[in-house]
Amino acid sequence: MENLVQDAIQNVNMAAIMPSVVLCCFGMAILLITVFLPKGKTAPIAWLSLAALVVTGLVSLAGWGEPQTGFYGAVQLDKFATFFNIIFLLAAGLTILMSEDYLKREGYAIGEYYPLILFTTAGAMWMASGTDLMTIFLGLEVLSVSLYVLAGMFRGQLRSNEAGLKYFLLGAFSTCFLLYGMALVYGATGTTNLAGIAQALQTDGGLLGNPLMVAGMVLMSSGFLFKIAAVPFHMWTPDVYHGAPTPITAFMSAGPKAAAFAAFMRVFVVGLGGMADQWTSLLWVLAVLTMVVGNVIAISQTNLKRMLAYSSVAHAGYALVGLVAFNEVGLSGILFYMLAYTFMNLGAFAVLVLAGKKGEDNLTLDGFAGFGYRRPVLAVAMAIFLFSLMGLPPTAGFAGKFYIFAGAIKEGYIWLAVLGILASAVSLYYYLRVMVVMYFRDPVEDFAWVKMPVGAMVSIAIAIVGVLLLGIVPGPFMDLARLAIF
Repeated sequence: MENLVQDAIQNVNMAAIMPSVVLCCFGMAILLITVFLPKGKTAPIAWLSLAALVVTGLVSLAGWGEPQTGFYGAVQLDKFATFFNIIFLLAAGLTILMSEDYLKREGYAIGEYYPLILFTTAGAMWMASGTDLMTIFLGLEVLSVSLYVLAGMFRGQLRSNEAGLKYFLLGAFSTCFLLYGMALVYGATGTTNLAGIAQALQTDGGLLGNPLMVAGMVLMSSGFLFKIAAVPFHMWTPDVYHGAPTPITAFMSAGPKAAAFAAFMRVFVVGLGGMADQWTSLLWVLAVLTMVVGNVIAISQTNLKRMLAYSSVAHAGYALVGLVAFNEVGLSGILFYMLAYTFMNLGAFAVLVLAGKKGEDNLTLDGFAGFGYRRPVLAVAMAIFLFSLMGLPPTAGFAGKFYIFAGAIKEGYIWLAVLGILASAVSLYYYLRVMVVMYFRDPVEDFAWVKMPVGAMVSIAIAIVGVLLLGIVPGPFMDLARLAIF
């Protein structure tokens, strides 16, 4: 018994989870501080949360060249996890910067809002660093439960209530599929460790056609595909994105989506790499459906949040192309694309945060008429983000799609790349339509309510710099992404 205890202590290695530990400690401390602040005074909490993200980022970067493994191989803080950790922290930081004045405008200046973002980010970190199915599931649950609350944070708004409830019910349903798939894989291989699963597939060729193993793979993929909002598991996305507070919608479209891709890649590339012939065939079809359905349905949307929701579905399809390619260019392209998408999508939502009235009923195409004349600075920023979402040079969106499709072509998936390019061309219509409305329609509103608070403007400025930097000099960032893959 004594040997077991000593062995357990030796295999703990807190350094492997130190970034998330730091973030959780800050989150709990901030949660306690909110008790002693006057009602509605959340600015100190916001700044403390930003400080927590900066400290956590420094802790993460400190371990870039020194991978740490702990808890009997259940967690690994390697370059892959660190790269995604920075994406999560960027998404959380930009979300917090755009939130303070928005919450006051909507009448929901609630201090617990910020610690929940920190806890969500910690859950995302566990998903990215998890090398065991149970660790990944634990991270997913921490992330999901916090997001359920954040989506329904505006208790007095029916849309927010609907978003929180729908996301909770469908999220719990998808989690059941994921957990059942993990159980089947454990039943087939006798382990939940990803390296152990890979070893089992390598040594026992019969597992490749084992019904338990195949069913487990399909069920786990269903759970991950729900989290990234891929077709046909995307139906929750427009309603939840529309009803959730706009900064949380922005956060959901970047941070948790990147976390789902990180876990997806860990499980399928590391653990189920031996079954690549089976799951790449499945993902080939789903990638095409996701790109096509997301872009086609986005055309008919008049509400900008719903349009960006279906756009998010399409972008999940582009990233899936890199997973189908299953080579260095495609896999590293996913990491680059998640970073680029964080900047361009959060930037677009930050503009919507500032442009919206109380209740946000004006966030429609008609409501944006003449925005370019009344608020030229914000309109130019929105145009940059839309150009990047289209995938036009010299923006991050173009570089990201180039690497993704280059990986597919290199592996021989030429038709997949062609279909991706055609689907991307379809998106030009609804993105350009927003710019036409901004610049070629007479203003209906004077947009006098639009303020330009420091926090939100800083988030937009950071997003613009990120979009242009990754578009003009993508090489160094792509090199980091290559170093980060397995």
